[in-house]
Amino acid sequence: MPEPLPSTRKRRGRLLRFGAALVVLCAVAGYLVVQYVTGGTDGPSCRVVSGRSGGPSYEFTPEQAVNAATITAVGTGRGLPERAVTIALATALQESGLRNISHGDRDSLGLFQQRPSQGWGTPEEILDPTYAAGEFYKHLVKVRGYQDLPLTVAAQRVQRSGYPEAYAKHEPDAGLLAAALTGTSAATLTCDGRQETGRAARATGPDAVRSALVRDFGRDALETTAAEVGGKAAPSPAPTAADGRTVTLPVREDIGAGARRSLTERGWQLAHWAVANSSALRIQRVSYAGRQWTAGSTDSEWRAAGGRGDTSAVRILTAR
Repeated sequence: MPEPLPSTRKRRGRLLRFGAALVVLCAVAGYLVVQYVTGGTDGPSCRVVSGRSGGPSYEFTPEQAVNAATITAVGTGRGLPERAVTIALATALQESGLRNISHGDRDSLGLFQQRPSQGWGTPEEILDPTYAAGEFYKHLVKVRGYQDLPLTVAAQRVQRSGYPEAYAKHEPDAGLLAAALTGTSAATLTCDGRQETGRAARATGPDAVRSALVRDFGRDALETTAAEVGGKAAPSPAPTAADGRTVTLPVREDIGAGARRSLTERGWQLAHWAVANSSALRIQRVSYAGRQWTAGSTDSEWRAAGGRGDTSAVRILTAR
């Protein structure tokens, strides 16, 4: 059999090099997709489960958890029902992967990929998750009968996306998140509580927890109710125990303009909010209604804490 001509060998060599380069490019692209979805190299470290035994679950990152908690707090703060929160979370999952990104198609920005050129606000406003969520809800409530519409239809009437059907695939996960973060599903959201380091690290301690609560829930979350510390009535805002690390957050029945929520639902919303923010704010323990979550514990489960199950306050222990 005759030897291949030199030109043939060169052509084969080029094809092999091209193939190898293509494989490397695909690997890099796959890595970037994973980074986009999970938000980091360590992968998800939070988990939400169904309130019923054997139900579905969803894993996500601490960054996604913080943003989901903010979106939920803004919605319930406006007295909106759980369905509105589900629609908002599914939209943000599709548009940004629940990440507050500073880029997108044309001038799209933030959690909902809102566009300054389309009147959604300035770039600085849109990159504020609280503002962005508020703008989404402001448009959603103008959609007639949005609670009864298919999620894709309701989201599309706000977003005007080129891919309206894409929202549907996120509805199950958004529903789990909404149930936990509105407090209707108790003790269902956990994180491992790994502390953020480097550039991602933020201010920590009781003052940081209080600032974050005001950011998401408004000042009413701290100032509308007094609490008991050491057997004596303490004035608002939410007090810090003598150890200088525990924030005792009073729980009041939450009655919004369009939705009535029970005392325990409000309490579980605040408790799950604290767990969702545990990495960013270095929260080590959250206690509510006779259950306790501890950062770094096995499976980060909510465990029985003993006692009578006080539902009047959420207690948050921060790192020093």
